[in-house]
Amino acid sequence: MLFNSFEFFIFLPIVFVLYWLIGNKRIQQQNLLIALSSYVFYGWWDWRFLFLILFSSLIDYTIGLKLRSEYKPSSRKLLLWISICINLGFLGFFKYYNFFVDSLIESFTFFGAKLSLNTLNIILPVGISFYTFQTLSYTIDVYNKKLEPTKNFLAFMAFVSFFPQLVAGPIERATNLLPQFYKKREFVYKNAVDGLRQVLWGLFKKVVIADNCATYANMIFNNQEDYSGSTLLLGAFFFAFQIYGDFSGYSDIAIGISRLFGFNLKRNFAFPYFSRDIAEFWRRWHISLSTWFRDYLYIPLGGSRGGIKMKVRNTFIIFIVSGFWHGANWTFIVWGALNALYFLPLLLLNRNRVNTNLVAEGKYLPTWRELLQMTMTFFITLIAWIFFRADNVTNAIIYIRDIFTKALFTTPEILPFTILGLVTFFTSIEWLGRSGEYAIQKIDFMKKPIRWGFYMLLIILMFLFTGEQQEFIYFQF
Repeated sequence: MLFNSFEFFIFLPIVFVLYWLIGNKRIQQQNLLIALSSYVFYGWWDWRFLFLILFSSLIDYTIGLKLRSEYKPSSRKLLLWISICINLGFLGFFKYYNFFVDSLIESFTFFGAKLSLNTLNIILPVGISFYTFQTLSYTIDVYNKKLEPTKNFLAFMAFVSFFPQLVAGPIERATNLLPQFYKKREFVYKNAVDGLRQVLWGLFKKVVIADNCATYANMIFNNQEDYSGSTLLLGAFFFAFQIYGDFSGYSDIAIGISRLFGFNLKRNFAFPYFSRDIAEFWRRWHISLSTWFRDYLYIPLGGSRGGIKMKVRNTFIIFIVSGFWHGANWTFIVWGALNALYFLPLLLLNRNRVNTNLVAEGKYLPTWRELLQMTMTFFITLIAWIFFRADNVTNAIIYIRDIFTKALFTTPEILPFTILGLVTFFTSIEWLGRSGEYAIQKIDFMKKPIRWGFYMLLIILMFLFTGEQQEFIYFQF
């Protein structure tokens, strides 16, 4: 069930009304309704995969209880590894089995040997990477004694399957979201209005920006041999805004819907395309994933505390694993490695935390230096996105090679001024609202007629520029 589908526009009001009218008396009723609604939401795609979520919930709930009463370090570690192996085992089988088989066959073929292995016709469960990491955070935090294991299985089920962020994040930590299921939620009008506002902005990002940019990005990437360097660069530009509008739009909708039900999810995007270096970009892009890897992989490996070799090793591990998390293709691994190469100079020169403040804070415009920094950071990010979008590494390399020709300085064969105008409008609103949690959060300062006029403008633009409906990109991860 897509957030921008007709089914969801029927589903959400029904759940909302039932939640606050029928489920407003007791916490358990609220949690039961959330859990049941979440299973309906996920089962709408394919009910057969509900057992995966239920099984993961049962495993980690049980292991959490076992960790409560187990004090022997070796036994506690065994319990942790059981959780990790089962969860990552499911993820590995459904997402990476065919990739490893194909890679193994290709490796043997390269050395002149023949290997007979068959791939499987495996359906990738929607959102498996997200809810796997979410439930793993619970087990790891209980093991590290950062979180008291829960005895409330219903609350735990609702936490794992919470429908607003189930299939594409944000990846919530058990320490933040699970305790919210222990408390009775009260309807707060101000929070609901703010949530609806964020949902509106998220839908605009998805329907107007992402889906329209997708049309041209797909056209150019799928026929890259037919276009000049300038058009190929424009195709990468469109994909950069497609993936940002798509993924951050989903996060905005998820966070906004959660507020309608009295929950507060963590921020997942913080205007990453206004970053002044790649380190700042990764503090602002997919925050829930980057901090997950930081806390559960990078820091346990030693982080940046060791010598140069350890810093280089850990940086490559964290970025390559992050790339591999996104998909079973060498393109994602190269994308991760390329970002590691971008990041390393800043880390080794101790300049990875130079730009921690808001760009052009308190000003309408950036300085020329800041503008140049943002442009360069966006450009190298755009080049990396080509690997992310390409079907294979060879196509990505050819795509980049064909950009940097004399034809780069010619007029693109495809130049949709309307879509470019919409992207400019969108970027301007994001820039003006960059001090908020999302771009239009602080619009309350405007007079009511102007504010509502702006809301109507966004709705009209969604009706006028509804592109071909696309699934959210991160559903495949």
